[in-house]
Amino acid sequence: MYKLWDVLADLKQYRLVELSHSMNNDSPFWAGIPAGSVELGKVVFDWGNPMLECLIQTFKFPGQFGTHIDFPGHFVKDAPLSEAFGAESMMFPLCVIDIKAYEAKYGPIPDGAFVALRTDWSKHWPDMNALSGIAEDGSENFPGWSLDALKYIYEVRSAAANGHEALDTDASAEAAKAGDLACERYVLEQGKLQVEVLCNLDQVAPAGAILFAAWPRFEGATGLPCRVWALTT
Repeated sequence: MYKLWDVLADLKQYRLVELSHSMNNDSPFWAGIPAGSVELGKVVFDWGNPMLECLIQTFKFPGQFGTHIDFPGHFVKDAPLSEAFGAESMMFPLCVIDIKAYEAKYGPIPDGAFVALRTDWSKHWPDMNALSGIAEDGSENFPGWSLDALKYIYEVRSAAANGHEALDTDASAEAAKAGDLACERYVLEQGKLQVEVLCNLDQVAPAGAILFAAWPRFEGATGLPCRVWALTT
């Protein structure tokens, strides 16, 4: 009788996979963000208050905290921020890429896809040094996108968004070579969205899954922590 309810019943045959990290006051974040920027779950109205028997907390965090979405205005002055992206930007066909020959095996990346780079780097969470790939000489060494790969998924395959498990879009070697986060800058200059610090991509079918992302409806945000999950076989 109600078609969407029937669709929901059909969807229950598929698996739901959590793609976002759980966060607390000890979760890692970029070193450039000032200390004290994270304060989760501070009690401001406690049990036993005669006005009303309830508990209220406040949450302080950077936009780029934990698994988070970046909006173009994060790197591009006067580019769109959070309020420019509505519910239509929260659901995508998902392609999980971990091999160069992805398209030979699974077919072309579809228009409007969310392309996620699987590296299994998320298994280092929440160890910041491990996530950063800190070597004995103090250098960062973590995997990420190349500019050529991003140009391919956006200029040849018309992807809608991209994501990855590492802290940044750019592989450490690419960032050092460019002297900038050139890959992240490229994505946001295209007006695209990206989700950083994903997890559990190894549990998702490389092709055929659907990605959902949700974030608070704050205005003027350059980025926001988001809840991300996949519906997969």
